[in-house]
Amino acid sequence: MAVVVLHPRVAPRRGAARATTWWGKAWVRAVEEASYAEADLRAARVLARGGQVGQVATEPGRYVASVEDARGLWTVEGSLPVFDAAAVDALVETVAAAAGRVAALVSGELPHDLVEQADESGAELLPSGYELGSTCGCDHWTDPCTHALAVLYQLAWLVDADPFVLFQLRGLPRDELLARLHARTVVIDGLDVEVDADLDLAVEAALYAARLLGEEIPETGDAAG
Repeated sequence: MAVVVLHPRVAPRRGAARATTWWGKAWVRAVEEASYAEADLRAARVLARGGQVGQVATEPGRYVASVEDARGLWTVEGSLPVFDAAAVDALVETVAAAAGRVAALVSGELPHDLVEQADESGAELLPSGYELGSTCGCDHWTDPCTHALAVLYQLAWLVDADPFVLFQLRGLPRDELLARLHARTVVIDGLDVEVDADLDLAVEAALYAARLLGEEIPETGDAAG
């Protein structure tokens, strides 16, 4: 069963509809690559900043949200290619390959070297413009339309605040990643030995926090921008 997360609606905000982290900015660059015209991007930023985008639901490979404008309420459905089994395995191994990576993810950081190593292993986390598919019920002639672009801007804010949203969209939800890290063992002199204590404790803390806060809260957030 797909893991679906419903993110709280983002309140209206002032300023540019921009991300603040390097990975959030990379998402925004992909959004801008996907757009046909600067005018569409400007209109989308107005919708995104104005609180016109409803709750965004994310699941592996898919996102859905409603967008309201002067003409009505529109439903946007979008897609992002998910990793195959080999790429998922490579991503898990990449996270586990260096001390501190899981703790960084749990604290809302996405290490640059993690992304670079994952890319080299065939698991390219950050999307390019052509990967951001979308459909909308409006009659706008471009794809993505302004409504889809507005949702993609809000997704940038979600990814900005919590890189696990990006992992989920790529097909590796937070709890699955942490569980797989928790279960990893290494073989030393013929014996199965658990991963180091720091990693084990970090995963335990993350899972405990997830149980306390509920399924949705760790996946959400609002970054200034």
